[in-house]
Amino acid sequence: MREKTKAIKVGNIVIGGDNPISIQTMYKKPLTIGVDEILADMRHYASYGCDIIRFSVPDADCVDNLKKVCDAGIMPVVADIHFDYKLALASIEAGVAKVRINPGNIGAEWKVAEVIKACKETGTPIRIGINGGSLPSSLRHISLEEGIMQAAEAEVEILQKYNFDNALFSLKASTEDVTLLVNRAFAKRYNYPLHLGVTEAGTLIPSLVKSSYVLVNLLREGIGSTIRVSISDIPDYEVIAGKEILKTAGLEGYSKGVRVVSCPRCGRASFDNGGAFVKELEAYLQTVKKDICVAVMGCVVNGPGEAKEADLGITGAGNTIIIFKNGEVLKKVDIKDAMEEFKNEIEKF
Repeated sequence: MREKTKAIKVGNIVIGGDNPISIQTMYKKPLTIGVDEILADMRHYASYGCDIIRFSVPDADCVDNLKKVCDAGIMPVVADIHFDYKLALASIEAGVAKVRINPGNIGAEWKVAEVIKACKETGTPIRIGINGGSLPSSLRHISLEEGIMQAAEAEVEILQKYNFDNALFSLKASTEDVTLLVNRAFAKRYNYPLHLGVTEAGTLIPSLVKSSYVLVNLLREGIGSTIRVSISDIPDYEVIAGKEILKTAGLEGYSKGVRVVSCPRCGRASFDNGGAFVKELEAYLQTVKKDICVAVMGCVVNGPGEAKEADLGITGAGNTIIIFKNGEVLKKVDIKDAMEEFKNEIEKF
């Protein structure tokens, strides 16, 4: 049973309470590039299942495009602010759905108070983002978990002092066990929604291992209202990984969607189930909203034989592609028609 936290409205999405867990990513290009490119990217991430996107706002040059991105209304936009509270104020004025500040570098309490005042006037929530690598200098002489918790407690006191509860927290470290400890401890003491993630988790494979370990454990314990899988790679992988983690955690309501099974390949492989064809197919499957199992196998031994429990599958030899359904061959098609034919079968299923 998931513990109820307070509910926070972020644009058209509600985080916490009984609401679904949202998947976030962070835009990896500068906000100062062309707005059309940014909006196209956002639509692409949304098609994969991204709910919320965060933008770094390092200087005032970003604010004009930030407003245009917010006005487009593709998904809720979060401004990521470090060092300069005035950038937080400008982002709030630009219409962001949430503003994220780091107590380790935002400065004196009065600066936080100014951000709180602006957020009260606009109804904008604040995410207090506490990272183990950027704690206030006064907390760096104690253990990492103690430092993160004391930083969080200090920020809770400030929020309470200014009578502001439209907030959520993230407590992150690059160490998995510390991330687990501090989120468990915080969730026991407070009912603010928690954004989960492992910071600086690394490239694709290390990040997937660390993030899966931390997030699945916390989610199964009822901790967490929104997640991001931080990967030093394209945001597509962050969104896909987030969806898979929610499925793996076995939470009610998150088993829906396409499940892909694929053999690891061997010298017997006659179909390139790890190449360009499958990469295109995988991108398409991320947009399919059906509760089905799809098999992509490297040869006719594994498919349809060992993939007979899949709803639909595909394999091949040379230019001949075999599409199978529930373990039985459905049709054989030329490789040039394979993608269209397989998509058609998925749509019909």
